[in-house]
Formats: sequence, structure tokens, C-alpha cells
Amino acid sequence: MIIVEGYVRFADAGDFPRIRDAAFAQMSASRAEPGCLDYTYALDVADPCLMRVLERWESWQALETHFAQPHMAPWRAALAGVNVVERNLHAHEVALSRKV
Repeated sequence: MIIVEGYVRFADAGDFPRIRDAAFAQMSASRAEPGCLDYTYALDVADPCLMRVLERWESWQALETHFAQPHMAPWRAALAGVNVVERNLHAHEVALSRKV
């Protein structure tokens, strides 16, 4: 399993509401892709400028295919329309997991 985790930091707390519809469309389209196990954006309750990202994919190939999907273009355009001051995302290959 591949886990993508991290965050996007906006300059202003009003930035995310301006792209909320695009975020929902991106999540919905991504969740429908083959190999997507989960795809979530969430605002940090302690910091309204911080959008948390969590994705789970069956394989590296599924993740790479995701990056080339047509629905990525409107999402990238939406992000370009607000002031993103930091984007910090990492992908991890998970060999073992357990419930805690």
C-alpha cells in the first residue's frame, strides 16, 4: 500500500472556502479511480489555513496513473487561483500495518 500524507498551507483562512467545490470534485473523481483506497482533504481544526491530505493507493502504478488523470487539471488550476504558501506531501510504501 502507498500512503500519501502531508498538507497544503494557504496564506489566508478564506482561501480554502474559495476552492471547496474544486476540492470536493477532486476527491470524488480520485476516489473513483482504480487502485484508490481512500482520498481525503481536511481542514486542521487548530489552523484554518492548513489543509491536511491523506491518500491511500494499492500501488505506485495506481498513484502514478492518478497524476495523469484529466481531473487533475481543474484541481491544479483551482490551487493556482489561491495563495498557497507551502505544499508538503510525501508518499510512503507501507509493508505492514496494524490496528491501534
